[in-house]
Amino acid sequence: MLPTPIHRLFAHSSTLRSSELATQGVPRMQLSRWVAEGKLQRLGRGLYALPDYAPNQHASLVEVASPAPRVVFCLLTALRFHELTTQAPFEVWIAIGNKEHPPRLPYPKLRVHRFSPASLHYGVEEHRVDGAKLRVTDVAKTVADCFKFRNKIGLDVALEALRDAVQGRRTNMDEIWRAATVCRVAAVMRPYLESLG
Repeated sequence: MLPTPIHRLFAHSSTLRSSELATQGVPRMQLSRWVAEGKLQRLGRGLYALPDYAPNQHASLVEVASPAPRVVFCLLTALRFHELTTQAPFEVWIAIGNKEHPPRLPYPKLRVHRFSPASLHYGVEEHRVDGAKLRVTDVAKTVADCFKFRNKIGLDVALEALRDAVQGRRTNMDEIWRAATVCRVAAVMRPYLESLG
């Protein structure tokens, strides 16, 4: 049985980093003992949960966001997060600044894209999942990013995202147009937006 203060921590967050537990006076050796005794499970490097923890569909995003809270989830990962695609990317697509170093994680595999400061900070939403703060591009910015990176993800994916976002009323044309302007793909998107409008 884990000490009560540790149980309280897990009541607020289903996953905890070893650094968070260390601030509560739990040495790393104790974590290893609790894992060996079945009182905790190790999800990844420095990431722990109670034995009855069942990962949700965003578990891989939590594993990335916990050690690297500044990354922004984008493109196919953001499409999947907003339920705008049926594709399940086997990599986690993230955006970082032009001069930032990408996080080095053994798992999950990352697809890193470098964004300009304006593009990186525009249209980012924060969501709380399993106690981790996920920074994800909003629907309009995700659609604009798909057109910007259409050579990497395919024009068909970008068109499907645009169609689903507009027809599903997940965003409006004005928001998409603003995001397209920030991403500098307004000229590329204009004919597609006019055909839907």
